[in-house]
Order: sequence, then structure tokens, then C-alpha cells
Amino acid sequence: MSSVNTELRLDRKTAWVTGAGKGLGRAIAVALAQAGATVAVTARTPSDLETLASELGGHGAKVLVVPGSVADSTAVRDMVERITQWTGRLDAVINCAGISPRFTRSEWVTDDDWRQVLDVNLQGTFHCCREAGKVMLEQGSGSIVNVSSVHASSGFERIAAYAASKGGVEALTKSLAVEWADRGVRVNALAPGYFHTDLSSGLLESRWGDQIVQNTPLGRVGSAEELGGAAVFLASDASRFVTGTTLTVDGGWTAR
Repeated sequence: MSSVNTELRLDRKTAWVTGAGKGLGRAIAVALAQAGATVAVTARTPSDLETLASELGGHGAKVLVVPGSVADSTAVRDMVERITQWTGRLDAVINCAGISPRFTRSEWVTDDDWRQVLDVNLQGTFHCCREAGKVMLEQGSGSIVNVSSVHASSGFERIAAYAASKGGVEALTKSLAVEWADRGVRVNALAPGYFHTDLSSGLLESRWGDQIVQNTPLGRVGSAEELGGAAVFLASDASRFVTGTTLTVDGGWTAR
């Protein structure tokens, strides 16, 4: 009988993490590497990726730096081709690339701001699912984890585009999970609550910060490393009967 510890390992598996340069994506990439995965990392800033690769490489991990924007479908196709040429397969994808550049009342959101958020958060996620999915479907196995947000299901002011994009990510996740399940590909979502990251720092340091902490039953926001275990679980064989679901890691935010 396989042990739980073995099932939670990612040895001999190739994993791809988008949005890996900073914050939650970086922490997830580190967790996957610590679990034994060979890791490809993507972000728009190559220097962030090189720093991460150097850190992981110093601990014996195999890392491929694949910079670029997930909003560019041609670039995503090239990324997946590079990864599969590198190891010959693709076992797990964590779609963590996301933006929320404006904290603005909805009536003042511009068309450009709206499109920018959806281009990266929703269309970018689909681009990666589609291209990685082609490889996984041919293999007959794979796990895709789309990073959503508690605000896919829980309202908050001044983040209309972000919330809409993450709601779309969860709908996409369910649709792909149903479509690809009989061909061995699992698709799940991971919904973080509030964590200390560059993306959330402005909000957490504003007058809304105390409100967020007060509305989190654990009484604090998370540290990025606390999301890594959930990502490893969904990427690993320990979750082999899990597909089409959203795993929420939010300190109790959505339990209220």
C-alpha cells in the first residue's frame, strides 16, 4: 500500500508555475520543488525568475526559466513547447499569473482596465489550460490547478474586474474538469484568501486592512508559504480522485 507521504511527493514529475516571480506563485514554485518536482517557472520579469531559479538550484532542484506573458497565446504555446522539449512531459500546471492593478469604484473602471485584468487573469488562464491540456490529454494524465480567489464567490468593493475574472476562472475550471476527466486530466481551483504579497500590500496597509483581519476568523492574513501545501496536494497523486472543485485557503473568510 502506498503511503500518504509518497502520494504527496512530486518526484519525476514536471510542474509549470505561472506568475512565479513573486508572492503566491513564487511560494508555490518553491513548495513544488521541495516536494521533488522538476519546475518550469514563468513571469513577465526575467530577473525575478533567475533569482528564484538560482535559489532553488542551490538546493538541488531542476528549474527551467520561461519568461513571458500568459495573455499572449502565441507566447504560451511556445512556453509549453519549451517545457516539453526540456523533460518530454508536463504533469502539473499551477496557473497563478494574475493582476489587480486598480482598487477603483466600479463606475470609474475604464474599458482598458477591465480588458487588461480579464486578458491576464481569465484569458491567460485559458491559454495555459488549453496548451498544457493538449500535452496532458495526449499523455493520458495531468493535473491543472487554476488559482482563483475568495472573491470569486465573496463580494468586496472596488475589485469588480478582478472578482469577475476569478469567477470566470472557477467556471472554466468546472467545465474543463468535466470535459477532460475521462481522458485522465484533472482540473481544480485553489482559492486563496488574504496573504501578505506585493499584490495585496496596498490594500492591507490601507483603512481596509483592519476590516480584512477582523473578518478572518483566524484573526490574521496568511503568509505565502502557507498556500504551498494545498498546491502540492492538488498537483500530486494524493488528490487523484479530486477534480472540478475549489480548495479554499482563507483563514475562515468564506465560512462567515
